[in-house]
Amino acid sequence: MVFKLRERNKTAMFLDQPPEKFGDTKSKILWHLKSRGECGLGDLAEMLKISCMAVHKHLAALEERGLVESSSKTNSGRVGRPKSSYRLTSQGRTTFPRAYGGVAKCALNFIEKRLGKEALEQMLRERQSEIFERYNGELKQLEFNERVKRLAQIRDGEGYMAESRRLPSNSKHILLEYNCPIIQLAQDHWEACATEIELFSNLLDAKVEATHRAAKGDLICRFVIEPKDRETFSKKQ
Repeated sequence: MVFKLRERNKTAMFLDQPPEKFGDTKSKILWHLKSRGECGLGDLAEMLKISCMAVHKHLAALEERGLVESSSKTNSGRVGRPKSSYRLTSQGRTTFPRAYGGVAKCALNFIEKRLGKEALEQMLRERQSEIFERYNGELKQLEFNERVKRLAQIRDGEGYMAESRRLPSNSKHILLEYNCPIIQLAQDHWEACATEIELFSNLLDAKVEATHRAAKGDLICRFVIEPKDRETFSKKQ
């Protein structure tokens, strides 16, 4: 059986929300697929006590968000339309509550207490180097404007609910992140935010200023991004 994932709407911003934030029916579908692994349309309709057509609409919405994938199969020796089965995608599985943030926070506290702040900063920079290599493979061949746009798309795909905007009549861009998956860490370890700004600066070869940070109580993380060489940038436009 081969499962085919519908192309995800790149503007969707639902990746790291727990199932209870998707509405009662969609939450029940996600929880049922989580526990069963795979389920048919009829089974879901029976479980939810609603029509197959109603279930199909919910499943279509979850597929559009990249959380559920479907497959079709025919019963051997039988005539008729193939039956569809559904299961969670890897993105769908990340919607369930996880304790990774608490464990990571404990680990950073341990490193700082036993080895000192310098060791903590070194560990975060090593992590930054790993992320840089991964991101840079997709960004290095792009022009500045496209690099900023692609960076926002990558971050959005990782659950930051990110988007970028170019300021009118200006070489500056704004990167907005409406969700901070590392907020538990950043609230106690400002170094996590500092290395993130450094990462963006190195990736984009730009001046990056964080004007708003969720870890400090703001609703979003907001970065103002400006190319280091504005004169060269202007000539290319």
